[in-house]
Amino acid sequence: MADRVTVIGWDGSPLTAAARAALGAATLVAGAAHHLALPEVPPAAERIRLGSVSLAARRIAGHRGTAVVLADGDPGFFGVVRTLRAPEFGLEVEVVPAVSSVAAAFARAGMPWDDAQVVVAHRRTLRRAVNVCRAHTKVAVLTSPGAGPAELGLLMEGVHRTFVICEELGTDREQVTILTSDKAADHTWRDPNVVIVIGGPVSAGEDGGWISGRDPGTGPRGWTQPAEAYDGPLAEGETDLLRAAQLARLGPRVGDLVWDIGCGSGAFAVEAARAGAAVIAVDQDLTACGRTDAAARRFGVQLQIVRGTAPHVLENLPEPDVVRVGGGGAAVVSAVADRRPQRIVAHASTRDEAELVGRDLTEHGYRVECALLQSLELDTRAWTETERSVAFLLSGALADRTV
Repeated sequence: MADRVTVIGWDGSPLTAAARAALGAATLVAGAAHHLALPEVPPAAERIRLGSVSLAARRIAGHRGTAVVLADGDPGFFGVVRTLRAPEFGLEVEVVPAVSSVAAAFARAGMPWDDAQVVVAHRRTLRRAVNVCRAHTKVAVLTSPGAGPAELGLLMEGVHRTFVICEELGTDREQVTILTSDKAADHTWRDPNVVIVIGGPVSAGEDGGWISGRDPGTGPRGWTQPAEAYDGPLAEGETDLLRAAQLARLGPRVGDLVWDIGCGSGAFAVEAARAGAAVIAVDQDLTACGRTDAAARRFGVQLQIVRGTAPHVLENLPEPDVVRVGGGGAAVVSAVADRRPQRIVAHASTRDEAELVGRDLTEHGYRVECALLQSLELDTRAWTETERSVAFLLSGALADRTV
């Protein structure tokens, strides 16, 4: 095992005295090509190009001597420190930090970033990173080859955002470009780069917030809000109890894309967005689309609203994680199931209709549950009944998909 492992962050600034001392004593140095070309790297030291961090960690663990790992930005922030400290390698490391590439990108843009979401995009997580950009007003994306600005722009079709693209920060080839998201695919971008994605209403006050990223405490308490919050009245399938049960079954979260088909007043779409998910609200009725847009503005959330008739309008939408079918019956549920979201919820007013939807979900390989929900509202001044509603709640989950 290496006698000593020092991880040095590099942001283009001159190395600190501590970093130079660690490099001067190193018998093994790992890093990218531009790190290994630094004049402070000892000529006699073994050099490892840092491609796979796990492979490098294995080499370092077997090295007898003093090792240094060079990494861009702050190596403790979505960086190599986590891998090097993994139990299978048994490495204890000392860290000499630098300014993170995210902090540097926001500094170049002249913007605060305590209210920003920060995500890592590679081929496996690109879709989820895009969903965060759909749902939030300010996001920093740490990109990778094959999951860069062009791919982000292509997957955000139909959603307008501004991209601040910071290429090769800290080098003499550093470049900052500002353009709209639909133009990003027209260019070739140099790695590494950071993309700041901006758009939508700004919710933080002049003095900022109290927690980094998205403030989870904004807006009124409660998963669901009463009809008056949405300039009621609400449709039969939008009661508070039914919406709460649908949210509980679907569990929308950050990184998800939710379809709300037959969005009506926009109540469910807004509440899913308040949970941090990206939401596409679909309705054929112009008034419903207008109400949904107004509700989103009132609650300060991001929604993409698509006017059209399901199931045909669904063909060109990006892949969903969870779906609420608020209208269209079994035909729409069947079309949604063909897209294989993790979970689907729907409701029915009769048992026959519920059985039809349930059978269709079962035939598509979903595990189906059905519950009869009855709500009874009382006027607490006289404890008399004011409103009653009954609905069958159906939910389907794919057994082979758990995340």
